[in-house]
Amino acid sequence: QVQLVESGGGLVQAGDSLNLSCTASRRSPGTYYFMGWFRQAPGKEREFVAAINWNGGSRYYGDSVKGRFTISRDNAKNSVYLQMNTLKPEDTAVYYCTARASLYLTADYDLPRNYNYWGQGTQVIVSS
Repeated sequence: QVQLVESGGGLVQAGDSLNLSCTASRRSPGTYYFMGWFRQAPGKEREFVAAINWNGGSRYYGDSVKGRFTISRDNAKNSVYLQMNTLKPEDTAVYYCTARASLYLTADYDLPRNYNYWGQGTQVIVSS
């Protein structure tokens, strides 16, 4: 059972940057996961933000964050990161780290139901 713990959220102003981190614990040696980030604002559905395959060779982004956010990973540290630049008030949400027990996911990576594990979330608030 993989446990995911996010960190790095906070309160920032529009135009600022934040870097979210997610560390996976209890990963079996030699086992890698397809990782992603989703976010959920109050009263809204969970929204796909970004995803990355097991070795970082493929990365996917939601339309609303393309060109501003970058997902990366460090398997030696069991971690995935989300660098968020030029933040906007509409980026305000709880950000969730997620993992799927597979190396690749080439379709439907934007659907929450395709992921096996979820973190508790970290709050990001962007003031105008």
